[in-house]
Amino acid sequence: MSSGRAVSRVRVGPMTEDQRVALADLLGMDRLPAEQVTVSVARLEDVLAETGDDLREVVTRLVGPIADRAGRRAEVAAERAELWEWLTRHPVVVRQPALIDWVGSVRRAGLVGGSVASTRSLLDDVLRVLGELPAAGEPLPVLADRTLRDTHALDDGTRRATMVLRGLATIYDLPLPTDVTQRRQLWERAGVADDELSSVVLVAGMRPPGSGLVSSILRLCADAGQVAALTLGQLRATTWPAGLPDTVWVFENPSVVALALARFGVRCPPVVCTSGWPNSAGILLLRGLASAGCALRYHGDFDGEGIRIAANVAARTGATPWLMGTADYLDALAVDTTGPSVGRVTDAPWDAALADQLRAHDVTVSEERVVDLLLEKLDKYCPTR
Repeated sequence: MSSGRAVSRVRVGPMTEDQRVALADLLGMDRLPAEQVTVSVARLEDVLAETGDDLREVVTRLVGPIADRAGRRAEVAAERAELWEWLTRHPVVVRQPALIDWVGSVRRAGLVGGSVASTRSLLDDVLRVLGELPAAGEPLPVLADRTLRDTHALDDGTRRATMVLRGLATIYDLPLPTDVTQRRQLWERAGVADDELSSVVLVAGMRPPGSGLVSSILRLCADAGQVAALTLGQLRATTWPAGLPDTVWVFENPSVVALALARFGVRCPPVVCTSGWPNSAGILLLRGLASAGCALRYHGDFDGEGIRIAANVAARTGATPWLMGTADYLDALAVDTTGPSVGRVTDAPWDAALADQLRAHDVTVSEERVVDLLLEKLDKYCPTR
């Protein structure tokens, strides 16, 4: 009965002789049944109806409430479906579509302890951490305390740390780390516990007011037509003054910044280079500029990794992709249809059609290929000096 399916017969036995007599009396049999017998539920219901009883009520009185296993299975299935829908549409996943593959691996792993509630609580913690990465060079216990209120929540070997690292490996398109050294390297790539001196970001053409060290370095380099290499330590000690440029252009590759300086010299507009995936210094700089009111315009390579980097920078700093739409990609291919394969491609949150075009043409368009167009667009933003 608890299965939720119709029950037509019930197997009874083995019975004692007294039980056989009782069953024969109950059902009005003209002879004793065998030690094991199949009883018709319809016959049993007819007999009980003569005394005003209902079979389900009788069973409930004898053995307690009858569970609804079918109903519960349906409820659990609905709860599970709602969980995976929530995970797929979570803002962190939406902002970084590369995580869709990670979502698939989480679903295949199933529920934690068979519990939807426990699984959702765990995933909520993991997504809270992923949403804060790449970090700005803070130690792992500090990140854990800031996001999960527990300095040991991301200790090596914990379930949360393992799931976060799986997510990072998916974003960066890397194999899963297999030992402590590889796990530490992956954390460092995500800006956790970066060294204050080795984490450097390149900046050119920026002249912030004020007498602070970073402002002075940036003005000196801009006035000399040179790039400034700012360390994480210097940026941590910086408070950005009012009067920063309205717009800062952010590029993936150092060669673009080098060519901009070669062309514009001291007239170069404010540009920043992430040098591929942004490190802690890059993230801290871009967040600081955005908080101070600068609009960030980002450009990178048109390939699988370039799209993931752009999505990551946009999600973590609020930068807006610039000249990185489907039309820009197709315009570049109209000039030259050759190039390396684009590799693994995930959706671009700012342009729904871009990923499909990358997959269809499977040709990488690097920043260097379109650098003339980029510099032509930058030219009108050069300051007059």
